[in-house]
Amino acid sequence: MGLFDKIKNEFIDIIEWVDDSKDTMVWKFPRYQNEIKNGAKLTVRESQVAVFMNQGQIADVFQPGMHTLSTANMPILSTLQGWKYGFNSPFKVDVFFVNTKQFIDQKWGTKNPITLSDNRFGFIELRSFGSFAFRVTDAGKFIKEIAGTNENYNTEDVAEQLRSMIVTKFTDAVGEGNIPVEKFAANLDELSKLGQDKLNTDFLEYGLTITKFLVENVSMPEELKKEIFNYSRLNALDMNKLAQFNTANAIKDAANNQGLGGAGIGMGVGMGMGNMMTNMFNQTGMMNQQNNSVPPPPPMLQFHVVVAGAQAGPFNLQQLQAMATSGQLTKATMVWKAGMANWAAAESQPELAAIFNSVPPPPPPPVG
Repeated sequence: MGLFDKIKNEFIDIIEWVDDSKDTMVWKFPRYQNEIKNGAKLTVRESQVAVFMNQGQIADVFQPGMHTLSTANMPILSTLQGWKYGFNSPFKVDVFFVNTKQFIDQKWGTKNPITLSDNRFGFIELRSFGSFAFRVTDAGKFIKEIAGTNENYNTEDVAEQLRSMIVTKFTDAVGEGNIPVEKFAANLDELSKLGQDKLNTDFLEYGLTITKFLVENVSMPEELKKEIFNYSRLNALDMNKLAQFNTANAIKDAANNQGLGGAGIGMGVGMGMGNMMTNMFNQTGMMNQQNNSVPPPPPMLQFHVVVAGAQAGPFNLQQLQAMATSGQLTKATMVWKAGMANWAAAESQPELAAIFNSVPPPPPPPVG
């Protein structure tokens, strides 16, 4: 090898990166003490960006294409190096290739339950998991904020940090989304959209964009599921129909009561229940007969009630009467109405006294 060839090999003529991996995000071009000279060829392939860094400071960023390195296409580096009229001698600079393709099928999940506050069920704990995809959209910012000067940086290096951010931002998105907790399972697409929007607000600061964010499952403790099911059933039921159904069952049970005085007790209970149903139907009929010429009735007194450990209501006195008949409302049940400072037992409220006075006690056990 001649002297000219030896000197020529000390300079870098072609700068490129042929990526054969699936998870490499940043790759530093190895110089091996060699230098880049004027007119060197830089090849940046699709889904790549080349970032030149001079003494730890980001200089020029090259998009996909074939570039001939000169002061004309390296304005920032030329300024940093003090080249006013072009350069002839080789120079040293760190070249980082950044992969801008989508990194898909990244998994995320809550290692520990996330705690949310619900105005009906109080503090609740949820678990969730899913997948996401992301890409680098600002190579210079990504190197500066995340990758640093690492010669090789892959998805696993950043995944744990991203997952922690995802869980935090997803928790915020759920809290601000105003989606009832009982409807989470039916609104996974909406939760996914909320999470993606919330994440990208912060991820852009790191030169990253979440291209897809999926919530695949939201789970909660079994006892909370039961409370939600009970709450949803209570809200869906027509309280008048519930009272009629429970009254019919009570009459049937009383009629089937065997023993001394069983028939009399059954008849008495049946007559009492029947009168209650008649009053309820009469009240409903009177309400239906009202017309526009009659002034509207005064606002009905309404109470919120604690049912199965959860707040329910508000219910009017007619609905509370039906709940007392079915056993859902007892004297010890905690209630609250507008104007009360705190929750209190139902028996302490004068408006509810008549309800409990009209509910017969349970029949005595059969004799013999």
